[in-house]
Amino acid sequence: MKNINSQLVNGNNHNVLKFNSVLWFCTFIILLFIFSEDFSPKKIDYIYTSSFLATIIIPVVFNLYILVPYLLKREKYLQFGLAFISTIIVFTQLNIWFFSYVIDYVFPDYYFISYHSSIKLIIIFGVFLVGTTLLKLAEDWIYFNRIENKRLKFEKQQIETQLSALRSQINPHFLFNSLNVIFAMALEKKEDTTKAIVQLSDILRYVIYDSNTEKVSLKNEIGLLKNYIEFQKFSHQNSDQIKFTHKIADYNFLIYPMILLPLVENSFKHGIKGDIENTFINLNITQSNHEFHFFIENNYNENSLNEDKKHSGLGIENIQKNLNIVYPNTHLFEITKMERKFIISLKLFTNEN
Repeated sequence: MKNINSQLVNGNNHNVLKFNSVLWFCTFIILLFIFSEDFSPKKIDYIYTSSFLATIIIPVVFNLYILVPYLLKREKYLQFGLAFISTIIVFTQLNIWFFSYVIDYVFPDYYFISYHSSIKLIIIFGVFLVGTTLLKLAEDWIYFNRIENKRLKFEKQQIETQLSALRSQINPHFLFNSLNVIFAMALEKKEDTTKAIVQLSDILRYVIYDSNTEKVSLKNEIGLLKNYIEFQKFSHQNSDQIKFTHKIADYNFLIYPMILLPLVENSFKHGIKGDIENTFINLNITQSNHEFHFFIENNYNENSLNEDKKHSGLGIENIQKNLNIVYPNTHLFEITKMERKFIISLKLFTNEN
């Protein structure tokens, strides 16, 4: 990323020698056949074309490497316009002066005159300067467009890497807690142990395999949350204090996988506790049009929360990082702490279905 930014700041990979060699070689060939009367160039045509080209090269180079980078690209449009017109006028007059007074001393064996009027020369010089300016800007646009594509691909790769890292934090933590639940059930020889194992297998299949995609349907995510809540009820006697309601307009609404489960897991970890009275979890999900709202609240005990915080595999901070990656500027994440209640509200705004 550092190399890409450096390229953007320092300019493109414009090769001055190659660019000008190709430009002026092609220009020389075109002018040579324009200036030769019968399209069969003679020695005098080569000399005249070379001399005429020499008077054009200087203003074009001055424009490309002085006026364009220091005025036009810095959005000093008025100064650029004035300097651009002045360059055309000055070097047009120099061309006339060169062919009227100087060239005869350079090539005494030939007789040269300025064949073009001042107006015609202004047009010729203007066409050259405008044409080469557009050519240089087109080259810059192609280069920066290529750099921008590289930057976007690099950022996408970074996002995928960060998401993969965040998911790798979720899975071991969830598995650790779930195995503890089954272990406790096995010690008590509960009849539902086999059912719990099968249910955990379904959850892990989704977490490890089905969620390994960019987006999943809301129907699948709700199914995961239902399975998770039912599984957690095996370790809680007061299952009637766990409520899950949802009102969905479109179950095919797409969201990023594994966004919601950590929030529900957090409520079970820090809310439903056997040694705390009046434990509860209320979960509500609504979706309509392009807006999604996830709301969950649970009982709150600050002392218990502080004791478990250091053992949490995925904290609120990592959840927020995940949201900032996959929903930049399109989500609203709010945490409310009351005397006996902890509330999390997540809203997602998207134009995709």
